[in-house]
Amino acid sequence: MGQGGERRSTQARDAELGAAVARAQDGDEAAFAVVYRIVQPGLLGYVRGLVDQDAEDVASEAWLEIARDLGRFKGDGAGFRGWSATIARHRALDQLRRRRSRPVIAPVDLHLVELPGPDSAHDQALEALSTERALELVRSLPRDQAEAVLLRVVVGLSGPAAARVLGKRPGAVRTAAHRGLKRLGRQLGASDASDASGASDVTRNGAHTLRQSK
Repeated sequence: MGQGGERRSTQARDAELGAAVARAQDGDEAAFAVVYRIVQPGLLGYVRGLVDQDAEDVASEAWLEIARDLGRFKGDGAGFRGWSATIARHRALDQLRRRRSRPVIAPVDLHLVELPGPDSAHDQALEALSTERALELVRSLPRDQAEAVLLRVVVGLSGPAAARVLGKRPGAVRTAAHRGLKRLGRQLGASDASDASGASDVTRNGAHTLRQSK
């Protein structure tokens, strides 16, 4: 599927999410389950990238807050992704402060994540990566770049939405994501050039690419 089709799919999913949020705000418990099903994979992947083994607990804390404050949310499906990511990030930072340690970009279980389509040429670098290799490379990025990539690619936020989550200017987040994806592309190219065992064929034809992982 091309970029246009992928974007339409993401927009349709956000429309479904927005409708479910509205019903959940009216007390529909089944609708809240739909909201959870759509949002949780990306949210958990993002939190895991920040707090590693504590991700399940932190995500649970975030969902308790989301459920408590759901009535105060105003916005569409895309806005809800950003709002929930902001809550999850605050809970993750609280956990990191409790640990008194620096954040570590840890493995993201991308088999659980439905990723959006690319919106820049640099996103195409990720399409050529196997899941295992992608995780290794994302973990090697500086934290600001890794978190920007996680929010944009895993959570599926727009540039301005990711900037609101991080409390930074959109331009700074776009730059971090751009540099991170460009760095991933360079590292992939170096890996392909130095691998005489047919790695380039694997990246072209492998069945489990980052964007295909479900």
